[in-house]
Amino acid sequence: MKRYWHLSHGAGLRRAAVGACIAVACGAATPADSPPPNILFILVDDLGWRDLGCYGSTFYETPRIDALAAEGTRLTQAYAACPVCSPTRASILSGKYPARMDTTDWFGAPQPETVEKHHTRNKPLLPAPYVDRLPLEETTLAEAFRDAGYATFFAGKWHLGDAGFFPEDQGFEVNVGGHHRGSPPGGYFAPYKNPKLENRDDGEHLPARLAAETVAFMEGHRAEPFLAYLSFYSVHTPLQSRADLKAKYEAKAAGLPEDRVVWGVEGERKLRLLQDHAVYAGMVEAMDAAVGVGLDALDRLELAENTIVVFTSDNGGLSTSEGHPTSNLPLRAGKGWLYEGGIREPLLVRGPGVAAGRSLSLPVTSPDLFPTLLALAGLDPLPEQHLDGLNVAPALRGDALPADRPIFWHYPHYGNQGGSPGAAVRLGVYKLIHFYEDGRNELYHLEKDPSEQHNLAPEDTARVARLSSLLSEWQRKVDAKLPSRREDLRAAQDDAGR
Repeated sequence: MKRYWHLSHGAGLRRAAVGACIAVACGAATPADSPPPNILFILVDDLGWRDLGCYGSTFYETPRIDALAAEGTRLTQAYAACPVCSPTRASILSGKYPARMDTTDWFGAPQPETVEKHHTRNKPLLPAPYVDRLPLEETTLAEAFRDAGYATFFAGKWHLGDAGFFPEDQGFEVNVGGHHRGSPPGGYFAPYKNPKLENRDDGEHLPARLAAETVAFMEGHRAEPFLAYLSFYSVHTPLQSRADLKAKYEAKAAGLPEDRVVWGVEGERKLRLLQDHAVYAGMVEAMDAAVGVGLDALDRLELAENTIVVFTSDNGGLSTSEGHPTSNLPLRAGKGWLYEGGIREPLLVRGPGVAAGRSLSLPVTSPDLFPTLLALAGLDPLPEQHLDGLNVAPALRGDALPADRPIFWHYPHYGNQGGSPGAAVRLGVYKLIHFYEDGRNELYHLEKDPSEQHNLAPEDTARVARLSSLLSEWQRKVDAKLPSRREDLRAAQDDAGR
């Protein structure tokens, strides 16, 4: 049952509620007599692990995000829960793996009964059925903070369900721009064709508008605790940049060596090997500048010291289709693939209770963010909700790292980017990928081989067996839905007709 605060309660009752929650919280990171921390959660769409200067890019320029990394903790082995967007977004807001909720593909992808109209209709497997909305039965991140007395705000890309499942139905009191579409309708320049975003000035740039809306919300709620969720449509297709930034990066690309190697191959797809796409670079820099607008507002409002800032992405960079705009090297492949390029993400955290100027190699994943933010805010955990997420706040504070635990992925679908149905598990430095088409397993030692070039499965059969058993046990536990073979479906249909 969803619980709703009435807006008429006002800031005073919000603060009282937060204080009461903090006072009874178990192991609270925030003392009861200190003001509750605000949350600014920044989610970027399709941003790759190496698309920022602080993660190794030498072509894209991201000075504001790089400064954020220097002021907080930079996690180097953070993962999206899925190699495509909607499942990861649902995982962040629920604290659960997509497979547990059956939200395993981007919302709008073909279902088994509609795949015959899709370009994957001739593939040997039918995709698993999936749920195309964030279930209302889940207690979301926004609901947890709203029910603790926080003002809640959403701006940008939602892509977690149609009417009845919008941000305002999932705990966000204000929604600017969030609806069912996964890319910006009308593109990145006004006039927009977004029913949740009012048109103002023609030519207005979308990332700047979303940042301005977020700042206006923070200004209006500076006297009470808030959760501001800034969910950029950037840097998803369509590939559109401001003209000045496109010209800047065209000039920068012209200065690269003429004999540079730009293209390789992943499976049957062309793969970008070098970051030199001027339009995409302009999109990254514009997003960085919009992040800076939000951070500057925190400073101006004197809220920075008491605001937890989280910055991350929802899947790997797009490298094998739809313009091939970025490269994830040294990581393999990109969006839509279970290789590291498709699932490893930038993740930056800054704020009270977070060590500054530190890199953290702890493997974490999307479901961990919800329980961790509750802990950093001094709020009670939700054990009935967080069946998969781990509170990593102690590690962010600089305490000893927790013991290795398995991290799982389940993607029983054909990605638009060339990936095939599969599942994966990481435990320690080893990662196993199981592919459903032919049943093969691939095993990689990620510390020695982050590019996943040396498949150890043929020689380390004992480890493959252990990790396969671990993966299968988890899939049974969460009731993960599997793809089916077309001939099996036809046989079942024939049997039903007899």
